[in-house]
Amino acid sequence: MNKETIAIHHGYQKDSQQTMTVPIYQTTAYKFDSAKQAADRFTLQDLGNIYTRLTNPTSDVLEKRFAELEGGIAAIATASGMSAIFYSIINVAEAGDNIIASNKLYGGTLTLFTHTLKRFGITVKTFDINNAEEIEALVDDKTKAIFFESLTNPSVDIPDFEKIVEIANKHRILTMVDNTVATPYLCSPIELGCDISIHSTSKYTSGQGLSIGGILIEGASAKGKIVDNQRYYHFNEPDASYHGLVYTSLDGFPPFVLRVRLALLRDIGATPAPFDSWLFIQGLETLALRIEKHSSNALSVAKFLSTHPKVKNVSYPLLEGDSHYEAAKKYLKGGASGLVSFEVEGLEEAKKVIDNVDIFSIVVNIGDSKSLITNPFSTTHQQCSEEELEKAGVTAGLIRLSIGLENDQDLINALEKALELI
Repeated sequence: MNKETIAIHHGYQKDSQQTMTVPIYQTTAYKFDSAKQAADRFTLQDLGNIYTRLTNPTSDVLEKRFAELEGGIAAIATASGMSAIFYSIINVAEAGDNIIASNKLYGGTLTLFTHTLKRFGITVKTFDINNAEEIEALVDDKTKAIFFESLTNPSVDIPDFEKIVEIANKHRILTMVDNTVATPYLCSPIELGCDISIHSTSKYTSGQGLSIGGILIEGASAKGKIVDNQRYYHFNEPDASYHGLVYTSLDGFPPFVLRVRLALLRDIGATPAPFDSWLFIQGLETLALRIEKHSSNALSVAKFLSTHPKVKNVSYPLLEGDSHYEAAKKYLKGGASGLVSFEVEGLEEAKKVIDNVDIFSIVVNIGDSKSLITNPFSTTHQQCSEEELEKAGVTAGLIRLSIGLENDQDLINALEKALELI
């Protein structure tokens, strides 16, 4: 099936009520038929539901659909995009280990990597997203992952997937890609050779800013890197916290997602509410149509901004002349999503535009049906150091737009009026 059909039908077998919409299984726990069945569930002899912190039928549909859309073998939903990223890292890394990450990342991810992971004893080395060759010199025997974004937020850069995958495969290191901005419709990291794809479902999946959630998807290639690999010894040795289970020993089970579910969801519990999973399922059904409109609107706005005398530069990959234009043609299909970043003279000019523009709302979310505007320097990246801001390409005069589904000319008119005031 094609992705549009998968997003509407995959993973849902109608229950006895034959409801067309996936039911919301709003429950904490599940009744067992017998004491034996309860015991078998906990030893994985019976794979039914135990507790919604671990599994839920509504979330299960969301996970199956997302895995299929991404070309993965399994997925696991989480309570937020940040928890999906956190789980992905701590699933493979421990004190003394390191990961290699792109220098251009969402501000929340930068803070997690720069400050919080440090308290866990995990070091983060950075490479220039526009010079993937730097990764080679950063790899050592304690490197557990290479992390980057398929479309960077807010700089809107596109990585050299081929080079990153080549280096990662050479050293048998897992690649992890935040695919939130591109969505499964515009970019397929797993098909491009990456191992783990991650999303904040709060963004384009929801489409209306209704719920917070995340999801991570495991590609088939992940198991090949994990099995009998000393980097990931804890997948290949008995887990004392789960009766000596060896995650790579179970045929037909994806080890990366299995360990997130059995160890991290069990112990940390950043689990999505069934109602939120249901909302994301509704969002997936229209995502193909919305991302096409987001992309076409964004290109129209980017073209306008590129000709305005008060705009210093514009970042949008499908804008001819953009430094990532060829990469966009190579790695993206059908558009470049709804993020557009542009730079004005300084912070005061940026604030003046933001405070005076119509239609756009001052919001730090992205992917909403409504157009949003923010200054990353003073909001999403406000906690970053001067060096980190420079590496991330975040200047004081940078304005990030999340282009919505309104009429594109109305958006252009609103921006034109605001720019006249600086």
